[in-house]
Amino acid sequence: MVNPDIFKTYDIRGIYPQEINEDIAFKVGVALYKFLKRKLKKRSLRIVVGRDCRLSSNSLFKSLCQGVFSQKGRIVDVGLVSTDSLYFALAYFKYDGAVMITASHNPKKDNGFKLLAKGPKCISQDWGMAEIKKLVIKAKMCLIKTQGKIIKKNIIPDYVKYILKLVNLKDIKPLKVVVDAGNGMGGEVVEKLVKELPIKLYPLYFKLDGHFPNRSPNPKIKNNIRDCQKKVIKHKADFGLSFDGDGDRAIFVDEKGKIIGSDMIIALFSIYFLRKEPRSKIVYNLTCSKILKEVIIKNNGLPIRTKTGHAFIKKAMQKHKAIFGGELSGHLNFRDVFCAESGGLVFILMTKILSQSNQPLSKLVKELKKYSQIEVNIKTTQSQKAIEKLAKFYHKGKQDYLDGLTAEFSDYWFNIRASNTEPLLRITVEAKDKKLADNKLREIKKIIKE
Repeated sequence: MVNPDIFKTYDIRGIYPQEINEDIAFKVGVALYKFLKRKLKKRSLRIVVGRDCRLSSNSLFKSLCQGVFSQKGRIVDVGLVSTDSLYFALAYFKYDGAVMITASHNPKKDNGFKLLAKGPKCISQDWGMAEIKKLVIKAKMCLIKTQGKIIKKNIIPDYVKYILKLVNLKDIKPLKVVVDAGNGMGGEVVEKLVKELPIKLYPLYFKLDGHFPNRSPNPKIKNNIRDCQKKVIKHKADFGLSFDGDGDRAIFVDEKGKIIGSDMIIALFSIYFLRKEPRSKIVYNLTCSKILKEVIIKNNGLPIRTKTGHAFIKKAMQKHKAIFGGELSGHLNFRDVFCAESGGLVFILMTKILSQSNQPLSKLVKELKKYSQIEVNIKTTQSQKAIEKLAKFYHKGKQDYLDGLTAEFSDYWFNIRASNTEPLLRITVEAKDKKLADNKLREIKKIIKE
């Protein structure tokens, strides 16, 4: 029996083994192959598969392969890798499709599948997921094991070489950096890159461990970054970087141990790219600070605002031929890496930016902090009703429905949207100062409860 709730906005995800199991993995293999065969109009496909270090990932991999083999497909096994490494492999080696077996930043009991088509193109609610869902539900288990060909490939050397070619390394100074992999997949590429750089690396939790004994895989939870913050202060490092479980999200800590909002990082990276290529387009999700749009315009760039979600960032970048994109969750995407994330490139670019500026990260960010922003979640199953109430109450503001409701006034704005993954309302309020932001948040909560 297939639980329809495992089909999320950007991936297939759930608790192992109750919702995600070997039976589902087999059916996902069948479904993806059939889907890609129709889309690509090819008879024989090569599917590249990577996995994270979760305890169930290897078993799910074997069953997924059986599903692909039952359709006469071929598997390229890249082993234990970060999600961004898999994106690179799909695009660089021109495979027909890809599967990353991971539950990303979810708790250790979960697992799932990120599915991609040639391009790379994310299979999401926006494109393909409805068809995949139907095919998975329709698929039947094959009790007889099918023999198929698995080609093992180590993609990391090619990926590292590719990243190193994207940045002029000559002016990078001997900085000190803490990188927290959280026992997940984010450490391997960084470790290889550092060998080519004058950087003193202080690795934290680089040993792969699906039990995630030191912290949960989500670096957006403040408690999960405490060890990184402490290590930055202890070693007087220039910055710290914490990855999620599959290594495609990065959260920064400055030299004082303070967590930096991802929109501030997007702003710094935007300035870097726009100096190299003026008039370029930068994509960002709509809950980023208003300062980001101002920074992009000030630095002769073209801002592109989009819905929240890494699949939407990638799609917008491809559509608008943007040089760079990112969102508040810590996904940072690069045109030169096929519009995908790259933890390794994020690491190198920050060392480059700090080397060129001769200023600490805290000072660079302070220059950008113009507004006060608050993000909160409210548990509710009445998301649409709440949005309608707020739209009516704040009708005098400039409103749009790109992703939930955004209402903008002269000295503040807010966005309220239903979570793509949980029964939550996500509220973002930004104002000219903290007092106004707090007042508006209280007002919004009161209206929702009425």
